[in-house]
Amino acid sequence: MRTIMINKNDSNQRLDKFILKRFKTMPKSLMHKYIRTKYIKLNGKKTTPEVFLNEGDVLTLYIKDEFFEETKKEYEFMKASKKLDIVYEDDNLMLLNKKPGVIVHQDKNYDTDCMVNRVQRYLFEKGEYNPEADKAFSPALVNRIDRNTGGIIIAAKNAMALRVLNEKVRTREIRKFYLCIIKGCPKKKCDTLKDYLTKDENKNTVRVSKNETKNSKEIITKYSVISYDKERDLSLIEVELLTGRTHQIRAHMAHIGHPLLGDEKYGDKALNRRYHQNHQLLCSYKLVFDFKTSADELNYLNEKDFSLNEIWFVNDNKINI
Repeated sequence: MRTIMINKNDSNQRLDKFILKRFKTMPKSLMHKYIRTKYIKLNGKKTTPEVFLNEGDVLTLYIKDEFFEETKKEYEFMKASKKLDIVYEDDNLMLLNKKPGVIVHQDKNYDTDCMVNRVQRYLFEKGEYNPEADKAFSPALVNRIDRNTGGIIIAAKNAMALRVLNEKVRTREIRKFYLCIIKGCPKKKCDTLKDYLTKDENKNTVRVSKNETKNSKEIITKYSVISYDKERDLSLIEVELLTGRTHQIRAHMAHIGHPLLGDEKYGDKALNRRYHQNHQLLCSYKLVFDFKTSADELNYLNEKDFSLNEIWFVNDNKINI
Protein backbone atom coordinates (compact mmCIF):
# COMPACT_ATOMS: atom_id res chain seq x y z
CA MET A 1 0.00 0.00 0.00
CA ARG A 2 1.14 3.55 -0.82
CA THR A 3 -0.41 6.95 -0.34
CA ILE A 4 -0.24 10.15 -2.37
CA MET A 5 -1.12 13.57 -0.97
CA ILE A 6 -2.67 15.83 -3.63
CA ASN A 7 -0.82 19.15 -3.86
CA LYS A 8 -1.88 22.41 -5.47
CA ASN A 9 -0.63 21.53 -8.95
CA ASP A 10 -2.38 18.15 -8.87
CA SER A 11 -5.74 19.57 -7.78
CA ASN A 12 -8.69 20.63 -9.98
CA GLN A 13 -8.34 17.67 -12.33
CA ARG A 14 -10.17 14.38 -12.71
CA LEU A 15 -8.88 11.37 -10.81
CA ASP A 16 -8.49 9.26 -13.98
CA LYS A 17 -6.48 12.00 -15.71
CA PHE A 18 -4.18 12.30 -12.70
CA ILE A 19 -3.64 8.54 -12.41
CA LEU A 20 -2.75 8.14 -16.10
CA LYS A 21 -0.29 11.04 -15.96
CA ARG A 22 1.23 9.87 -12.68
CA PHE A 23 1.57 6.22 -13.72
CA LYS A 24 2.47 6.37 -17.39
CA THR A 25 2.85 2.60 -17.83
CA MET A 26 -0.54 1.74 -16.35
CA PRO A 27 -3.10 0.61 -18.97
CA LYS A 28 -6.32 2.60 -18.93
CA SER A 29 -8.42 -0.53 -18.52
CA LEU A 30 -6.40 -1.59 -15.48
CA MET A 31 -6.75 1.86 -13.96
CA HIS A 32 -10.55 1.61 -14.23
CA LYS A 33 -10.43 -1.86 -12.68
CA TYR A 34 -8.34 -0.62 -9.75
CA ILE A 35 -10.84 2.17 -9.07
CA ARG A 36 -13.87 -0.11 -9.46
CA THR A 37 -12.45 -2.76 -7.11
CA LYS A 38 -11.30 -0.20 -4.49
CA TYR A 39 -7.60 -0.81 -5.10
CA ILE A 40 -7.52 2.98 -5.50
CA LYS A 41 -9.37 4.92 -2.80
CA LEU A 42 -9.88 8.63 -2.27
CA ASN A 43 -9.74 9.77 1.36
CA GLY A 44 -10.21 6.19 2.47
CA LYS A 45 -13.41 5.65 0.48
CA LYS A 46 -14.48 4.13 -2.81
CA THR A 47 -14.38 6.68 -5.61
CA THR A 48 -15.10 7.10 -9.33
CA PRO A 49 -12.84 8.04 -12.29
CA GLU A 50 -14.55 11.38 -13.00
CA VAL A 51 -14.28 12.85 -9.49
CA PHE A 52 -12.22 16.05 -9.27
CA LEU A 53 -9.28 16.14 -6.88
CA ASN A 54 -8.80 18.86 -4.25
CA GLU A 55 -5.63 20.03 -2.57
CA GLY A 56 -5.09 17.95 0.58
CA ASP A 57 -6.93 14.86 -0.70
CA VAL A 58 -5.23 11.54 0.01
CA LEU A 59 -5.14 8.68 -2.46
CA THR A 60 -4.57 5.17 -1.11
CA LEU A 61 -3.20 2.74 -3.71
CA TYR A 62 -2.98 -1.02 -3.51
CA ILE A 63 -1.22 -1.42 -6.86
CA LYS A 64 1.92 -3.13 -8.17
CA ASP A 65 5.24 -1.54 -7.28
CA GLU A 66 6.26 -1.63 -10.93
CA PHE A 67 3.98 1.33 -11.63
CA PHE A 68 5.91 3.58 -9.26
CA GLU A 69 8.69 5.12 -11.31
CA GLU A 70 12.16 5.27 -9.86
CA THR A 71 13.58 8.71 -9.10
CA LYS A 72 15.47 10.03 -12.08
CA LYS A 73 18.86 11.54 -11.31
CA GLU A 74 19.13 13.25 -14.70
CA TYR A 75 16.48 15.30 -16.43
CA GLU A 76 16.23 16.13 -20.11
CA PHE A 77 15.70 19.82 -19.40
CA MET A 78 19.11 20.04 -17.73
CA LYS A 79 20.65 19.74 -21.22
CA ALA A 80 19.06 23.08 -22.21
CA SER A 81 20.82 26.42 -22.08
CA LYS A 82 20.53 28.64 -19.02
CA LYS A 83 19.94 31.70 -21.22
CA LEU A 84 16.64 33.42 -20.42
CA ASP A 85 15.68 37.04 -21.05
CA ILE A 86 13.02 37.58 -18.37
CA VAL A 87 10.60 40.44 -19.03
CA TYR A 88 8.45 39.80 -15.95
CA GLU A 89 8.16 37.12 -13.27
CA ASP A 90 5.96 36.40 -10.25
CA ASP A 91 4.87 33.31 -8.31
CA ASN A 92 2.53 32.14 -11.08
CA LEU A 93 4.07 33.01 -14.43
CA MET A 94 7.00 34.31 -16.42
CA LEU A 95 7.09 36.53 -19.52
CA LEU A 96 10.16 35.78 -21.61
CA ASN A 97 11.77 37.43 -24.61
CA LYS A 98 12.41 34.58 -27.05
CA LYS A 99 15.19 35.27 -29.50
CA PRO A 100 14.85 34.39 -33.21
CA GLY A 101 16.35 31.00 -33.94
CA VAL A 102 15.27 29.42 -30.65
CA ILE A 103 12.41 26.90 -30.74
CA VAL A 104 9.66 26.89 -28.12
CA HIS A 105 9.18 23.11 -27.88
CA GLN A 106 11.44 20.19 -28.67
CA ASP A 107 10.54 18.12 -31.72
CA LYS A 108 12.12 15.33 -33.71
CA ASN A 109 14.18 17.72 -35.82
CA TYR A 110 15.78 19.76 -33.03
CA ASP A 111 17.80 19.17 -29.89
CA THR A 112 16.73 19.66 -26.30
CA ASP A 113 17.61 23.37 -26.13
CA CYS A 114 14.10 24.79 -26.43
CA MET A 115 12.34 27.49 -24.41
CA VAL A 116 10.17 25.15 -22.32
CA ASN A 117 13.26 23.16 -21.28
CA ARG A 118 15.10 26.37 -20.41
CA VAL A 119 12.16 27.42 -18.22
CA GLN A 120 12.05 24.06 -16.45
CA ARG A 121 15.80 24.12 -15.84
CA TYR A 122 15.61 27.66 -14.46
CA LEU A 123 12.76 26.83 -12.07
CA PHE A 124 14.37 23.52 -11.04
CA GLU A 125 17.65 25.22 -10.17
CA LYS A 126 15.73 27.97 -8.40
CA GLY A 127 13.94 25.38 -6.27
CA GLU A 128 10.45 26.20 -7.60
CA TYR A 129 9.99 23.00 -9.61
CA ASN A 130 10.47 19.46 -8.35
CA PRO A 131 9.68 16.80 -11.00
CA GLU A 132 9.45 14.10 -8.32
CA ALA A 133 6.87 16.00 -6.27
CA ASP A 134 4.89 17.31 -9.27
CA LYS A 135 4.43 14.10 -11.21
CA ALA A 136 1.29 15.31 -13.01
CA PHE A 137 2.46 18.84 -13.86
CA SER A 138 5.50 20.54 -15.30
CA PRO A 139 5.96 24.25 -16.11
CA ALA A 140 4.58 24.91 -19.59
CA LEU A 141 4.31 27.57 -22.27
CA VAL A 142 0.96 29.21 -22.93
CA ASN A 143 1.63 30.68 -26.39
CA ARG A 144 3.84 29.75 -29.31
CA ILE A 145 6.08 31.78 -31.61
CA ASP A 146 7.71 30.50 -34.79
CA ARG A 147 11.36 29.51 -34.55
CA ASN A 148 12.58 32.54 -36.54
CA THR A 149 10.20 35.03 -34.90
CA GLY A 150 11.18 36.78 -31.68
CA GLY A 151 9.18 38.24 -28.83
CA ILE A 152 7.23 37.63 -25.67
CA ILE A 153 6.09 34.16 -24.66
CA ILE A 154 4.19 33.25 -21.48
CA ALA A 155 5.31 30.43 -19.17
CA ALA A 156 2.98 29.09 -16.46
CA LYS A 157 4.66 27.99 -13.23
CA ASN A 158 1.72 26.04 -11.82
CA ALA A 159 -1.39 24.18 -12.96
CA MET A 160 -3.78 26.94 -11.90
CA ALA A 161 -1.91 29.55 -13.94
CA LEU A 162 -1.73 27.25 -16.97
CA ARG A 163 -5.46 26.54 -16.84
CA VAL A 164 -6.45 30.21 -16.48
CA LEU A 165 -4.00 31.57 -19.04
CA ASN A 166 -4.93 28.94 -21.64
CA GLU A 167 -8.56 29.92 -21.23
CA LYS A 168 -7.78 33.65 -21.51
CA VAL A 169 -5.81 33.07 -24.70
CA ARG A 170 -8.69 31.01 -26.10
CA THR A 171 -11.22 33.76 -25.33
CA ARG A 172 -8.87 36.48 -26.61
CA GLU A 173 -8.61 38.18 -23.24
CA ILE A 174 -4.85 38.39 -23.65
CA ARG A 175 -4.18 40.75 -26.55
CA LYS A 176 -1.06 40.14 -28.63
CA PHE A 177 0.71 42.89 -30.60
CA TYR A 178 3.50 42.49 -33.13
CA LEU A 179 5.89 44.79 -34.98
CA CYS A 180 7.12 43.89 -38.45
CA ILE A 181 8.62 45.37 -41.59
CA ILE A 182 6.72 44.82 -44.84
CA LYS A 183 7.29 45.46 -48.50
CA GLY A 184 5.62 48.66 -49.73
CA CYS A 185 2.87 50.55 -47.94
CA PRO A 186 -0.80 49.50 -47.82
CA LYS A 187 -3.32 51.96 -49.27
CA LYS A 188 -5.21 51.88 -46.01
CA LYS A 189 -3.00 53.01 -43.14
CA CYS A 190 -5.20 51.04 -40.71
CA ASP A 191 -7.38 48.05 -41.51
CA THR A 192 -8.81 44.81 -40.16
CA LEU A 193 -8.31 41.93 -42.58
CA LYS A 194 -10.73 39.01 -42.61
CA ASP A 195 -10.01 35.96 -44.75
CA TYR A 196 -9.60 32.18 -44.51
CA LEU A 197 -6.46 30.11 -43.95
CA THR A 198 -5.81 26.50 -44.94
CA LYS A 199 -2.80 24.63 -43.60
CA ASP A 200 -0.74 22.08 -45.49
CA GLU A 201 0.63 19.84 -42.73
CA ASN A 202 3.05 18.01 -45.03
CA LYS A 203 4.74 21.17 -46.32
CA ASN A 204 4.27 23.21 -43.12
CA THR A 205 2.83 26.08 -45.15
CA VAL A 206 -0.52 27.85 -45.23
CA ARG A 207 -2.66 29.39 -47.95
CA VAL A 208 -4.95 32.40 -47.54
CA SER A 209 -8.15 32.77 -49.56
CA LYS A 210 -10.99 35.24 -49.71
CA ASN A 211 -13.66 32.58 -49.49
CA GLU A 212 -14.11 29.72 -47.07
CA THR A 213 -12.90 26.35 -48.35
CA LYS A 214 -12.73 22.80 -47.00
CA ASN A 215 -10.65 22.64 -43.79
CA SER A 216 -10.07 26.40 -43.82
CA LYS A 217 -10.29 28.56 -40.69
CA GLU A 218 -11.20 32.23 -40.41
CA ILE A 219 -8.34 34.61 -39.71
CA ILE A 220 -8.65 38.20 -38.49
CA THR A 221 -5.59 40.46 -38.56
CA LYS A 222 -5.63 44.13 -37.54
CA TYR A 223 -2.75 46.36 -38.65
CA SER A 224 -1.70 50.01 -38.58
CA VAL A 225 1.21 51.66 -40.36
CA ILE A 226 3.67 53.33 -37.99
CA SER A 227 6.14 54.70 -40.52
CA TYR A 228 6.98 54.42 -44.22
CA ASP A 229 10.45 54.63 -45.73
CA LYS A 230 9.71 55.89 -49.24
CA GLU A 231 13.28 55.57 -50.45
CA ARG A 232 13.46 51.87 -49.58
CA ASP A 233 9.71 51.25 -50.09
CA LEU A 234 9.39 49.55 -46.71
CA SER A 235 6.86 50.07 -43.90
CA LEU A 236 7.01 49.46 -40.18
CA ILE A 237 3.60 48.28 -38.99
CA GLU A 238 1.94 47.16 -35.78
CA VAL A 239 -0.25 44.07 -35.99
CA GLU A 240 -2.79 42.80 -33.48
CA LEU A 241 -3.76 39.16 -33.85
CA LEU A 242 -7.48 38.71 -33.35
CA THR A 243 -7.12 35.03 -34.21
CA GLY A 244 -4.01 32.95 -33.73
CA ARG A 245 -3.33 30.66 -36.67
CA THR A 246 -0.09 29.18 -37.98
CA HIS A 247 1.98 31.78 -39.90
CA GLN A 248 -1.05 34.10 -39.84
CA ILE A 249 0.70 37.47 -39.99
CA ARG A 250 3.24 36.35 -42.57
CA ALA A 251 0.70 34.73 -44.88
CA HIS A 252 -1.99 37.39 -44.44
CA MET A 253 0.27 40.33 -45.24
CA ALA A 254 1.70 38.45 -48.24
CA HIS A 255 -1.86 37.78 -49.40
CA ILE A 256 -2.58 41.53 -49.68
CA GLY A 257 0.70 42.15 -51.51
CA HIS A 258 2.87 43.30 -48.61
CA PRO A 259 5.02 40.35 -47.47
CA LEU A 260 7.34 40.60 -44.50
CA LEU A 261 10.94 41.50 -45.18
CA GLY A 262 13.18 38.48 -44.62
CA ASP A 263 10.38 35.92 -44.97
CA GLU A 264 11.79 33.11 -47.10
CA LYS A 265 8.53 31.16 -47.17
CA TYR A 266 5.92 33.78 -48.13
CA GLY A 267 8.08 36.80 -48.95
CA ASP A 268 9.94 38.45 -51.84
CA LYS A 269 13.26 36.61 -52.11
CA ALA A 270 14.86 39.28 -54.30
CA LEU A 271 13.97 41.94 -51.72
CA ASN A 272 15.33 39.75 -48.94
CA ARG A 273 18.66 39.37 -50.77
CA ARG A 274 18.88 43.11 -51.37
CA TYR A 275 18.73 43.80 -47.64
CA HIS A 276 20.58 40.62 -46.60
CA GLN A 277 17.66 39.33 -44.52
CA ASN A 278 16.89 35.61 -44.31
CA HIS A 279 14.59 35.64 -41.24
CA GLN A 280 11.27 37.45 -41.09
CA LEU A 281 11.52 40.82 -39.32
CA LEU A 282 8.66 40.09 -36.96
CA CYS A 283 8.50 40.49 -33.19
CA SER A 284 5.75 39.82 -30.64
CA TYR A 285 6.57 42.96 -28.71
CA LYS A 286 3.57 43.60 -26.44
CA LEU A 287 0.96 41.72 -24.37
CA VAL A 288 -2.12 43.29 -22.79
CA PHE A 289 -4.11 41.45 -20.13
CA ASP A 290 -7.68 42.47 -20.87
CA PHE A 291 -9.85 40.19 -18.75
CA LYS A 292 -13.61 40.39 -19.36
CA THR A 293 -14.38 37.62 -16.86
CA SER A 294 -12.75 36.46 -13.64
CA ALA A 295 -9.19 35.15 -13.83
CA ASP A 296 -9.35 33.65 -10.34
CA GLU A 297 -6.00 34.05 -8.61
CA LEU A 298 -4.59 35.93 -11.62
CA ASN A 299 -7.01 38.87 -11.44
CA TYR A 300 -4.11 41.07 -10.34
CA LEU A 301 -2.84 40.99 -13.94
CA ASN A 302 -5.95 42.61 -15.38
CA GLU A 303 -5.32 45.83 -17.35
CA LYS A 304 -1.55 45.37 -17.13
CA ASP A 305 0.54 45.48 -20.28
CA PHE A 306 4.11 44.37 -20.89
CA SER A 307 6.32 45.28 -23.82
CA LEU A 308 9.92 44.91 -24.96
CA ASN A 309 12.16 47.94 -24.58
CA GLU A 310 14.22 47.15 -27.65
CA ILE A 311 13.36 45.48 -30.97
CA TRP A 312 16.37 44.77 -33.15
CA PHE A 313 14.88 46.22 -36.35
CA VAL A 314 13.24 49.33 -34.84
CA ASN A 315 14.76 52.63 -33.72
CA ASP A 316 12.49 55.45 -32.51
CA ASN A 317 9.50 54.04 -34.43
CA LYS A 318 11.55 53.91 -37.62
CA ILE A 319 13.02 51.07 -39.64
CA ASN A 320 16.50 50.15 -38.45
CA ILE A 321 18.15 47.66 -40.82
